[in-house]
Amino acid sequence: MTKPAMTRRHLPTSPFNVPAARPIELFAVGNRVTHDQYGVGRVIGVEDGIAVLVDFGSRQERIAKPYSKMTKL
Repeated sequence: MTKPAMTRRHLPTSPFNVPAARPIELFAVGNRVTHDQYGVGRVIGVEDGIAVLVDFGSRQERIAKPYSKMTKL
């Protein structure tokens, strides 16, 4: 019987396997985006670093920062 693999925690002082920081995405009106839950859409409004309003065709959603499930196309 095998044990499930465990993830090791990163030690801040370790020079190995430094986790890369995800770049902060800036969205502008008109950008095409994809969202993990809602699919492909277009940005129709931006609230200065707080949230974006996205039109996904059948619905409009306000996506708050951080935009972890949304990427720019």
